[in-house]
Amino acid sequence: MTLTDVQKAYLPMSEPAYYILLSLTEARHGYGIMQHVEQLTGGRLQLGPGTLYGTLQRMEKDGIIRVVAEAERRKVYAATDAGRELLRLELERLQELVAHGAAALEVSGAR
Repeated sequence: MTLTDVQKAYLPMSEPAYYILLSLTEARHGYGIMQHVEQLTGGRLQLGPGTLYGTLQRMEKDGIIRVVAEAERRKVYAATDAGRELLRLELERLQELVAHGAAALEVSGAR
């Protein structure tokens, strides 16, 4: 499989970028993304505005997300097909990491 330049730039994904993009499998505005990420991670990951909006700007420029609505100075974003494909690739990578780790611990008898 050949990765596009955009995919190469994002893989492996940082945890904040992964959760932002994951949140945008449904249309959300910035504050909604922040709340969703915090909820998904049980409060472990809290996005600051700089991280969130910087990442959104970069992802929009790279065609991974798009603005689907704008009202009262709030932009609503959603993942594009390219963004969903990037999520799929990252999920495959993470599943491979977990499988290798589980196998190594099983072989060594550590639990």
